[in-house]
Amino acid sequence: MNRVGFIASSLLVALALLSSMMFVVDQRQYGVVYALGQIKHVITEPGLNFKLPPPFQNVSYIDKRLLTLDSADAEPMLTLEKQRMVIDWYVRWRITDPQAYIRNVGLDEAAGANQLNRVVRNAFQEEINKRSVKDILSHKREALMAAVKKEVLEVVKGSNPWGVDVVDVRITRADYVDAITESVYRRMEAERKRVANELRSTGAAEGEKIRADADRQREVTIANAYREAQKIKGDGDAEAARTFSDAFGRDPQFAQFYRSLDAYKATFAKKSDVMVLDPSSEFFKVMRGSGTAPAAPAGKK
Repeated sequence: MNRVGFIASSLLVALALLSSMMFVVDQRQYGVVYALGQIKHVITEPGLNFKLPPPFQNVSYIDKRLLTLDSADAEPMLTLEKQRMVIDWYVRWRITDPQAYIRNVGLDEAAGANQLNRVVRNAFQEEINKRSVKDILSHKREALMAAVKKEVLEVVKGSNPWGVDVVDVRITRADYVDAITESVYRRMEAERKRVANELRSTGAAEGEKIRADADRQREVTIANAYREAQKIKGDGDAEAARTFSDAFGRDPQFAQFYRSLDAYKATFAKKSDVMVLDPSSEFFKVMRGSGTAPAAPAGKK
């Protein structure tokens, strides 16, 4: 029984020892093997690997993927005109040489991110100091980002290389600080109001001009129509007078009789009308029958 237990214990120890000597490197990682605190070798290919058991050799892993570093500092930067602006940015970077990275930067990705954040911010501050707000907000922003990337690469690949590569540097936001932003918004609002008032004034003046022109055309049109109407009316009155004159000139007695009838019609327009006249007045001459009767037409008795 003791022999069986000894064999089982030996197998467990052997398995534990074998397990401590085996390790797997993922395709997303570098495997760094240390021998008594010194880097023995770096495994870049994924798969199963072997090493000496601890404490003779240990293994650590470093990410080999493309990493993203976002700006975490909201401290404003000064432009060429001494304007205070807040710049948000991000950097895409990766570890290319694990040995150089561990020796010069740190044991993990966080150490590289901290140092890279400082370098990128200094590069942005230096480049923004050379440029105006207009350059930062216009198409010249691409030149700004390219210059920052160049400066960062000069640092990380300089005389003491970090073992990293900076793939891209981008600005995500460029804005004034809150106090200046509020002032800018107020100026923009005032400018928009000024333009709106100017447009309203111009529109009102143009409206008055159009209304005045329409009123003038209306008066001219009415005057021309009235003149034409009076002319037509005068021509009609003249034609009517000529017609009456021709008709009454042929028979004066009939003309007098017709005019007397018109006078009676106008005088006795209502039943309640009362007139006080001298019976011998010429006004009732036709009604009394004392007037001269109209001459009978030729051929009639």
